Amino acid sequence: MTRPRIYRTVVRHARTSPIRHAFRHRSHAWLVDLDDLPRLGILSPLARFESRDHLGSPDRTLRQNLDTYLATEGIDLHGGRILMLGMPRVLGLVFNPMSVHWCHDPQGRLVATVVEVHNTYGDRHAYLVRTDERGRAQVDKAFYVSPFNDVSGSYDLKLPEPDDRLSLHVVLHRPGQHPFVATVSGAAEPVTRLTVLRLALTQPIEPLAVMARIRWHGIRLWARRLPIQPRPHHRQEAVQ
Repeated sequence: MTRPRIYRTVVRHARTSPIRHAFRHRSHAWLVDLDDLPRLGILSPLARFESRDHLGSPDRTLRQNLDTYLATEGIDLHGGRILMLGMPRVLGLVFNPMSVHWCHDPQGRLVATVVEVHNTYGDRHAYLVRTDERGRAQVDKAFYVSPFNDVSGSYDLKLPEPDDRLSLHVVLHRPGQHPFVATVSGAAEPVTRLTVLRLALTQPIEPLAVMARIRWHGIRLWARRLPIQPRPHHRQEAVQ
């Protein structure tokens, strides 16, 4: 088992085409073992991990849902560890733009990485990727995330398993346009009651703040007359 960690993160986005727009903000993310989720007792309202907030059925555990999803892709971990990086439900609120699951076999070897993406319209999508020894992979874009980006293009991903440091890179390439770059970086802290309380004071209701930031930057881009792309129908990702 891996002890849970909290990463105090810096999130950066940089758009260079057709207009320039960049920002950075501070947030946090948790790294948890799906077989050994944190138990915080009286502080659990400040950080809960629930199946209804992720891929699959709310009636199954997070672990069961990931195993079922992997089975649809022909993968059986035979009980190997799954680590998830994501944001918990805080005071009943949750929004995870991106959760990453590192899926291992019983010997601890990385078998696959599942990148689960949510948009502000309530849709979600899972990308299954197989990374190289440096955590790199490529995948075609298949999900409408921003109203200013259609579903064309492909992602270059760099998703090494975090240790004391977290460093994730997502680069969107689209025909005729410069890349859109997003990064998440940060340092690990142990999960203690003091750490959880400090986050509650310094970054209260962070899921709501994340969604508010997304909408605020969307308003700014719309005000600069960046064209809005039609939103296609997306089949809700779920495991029956």
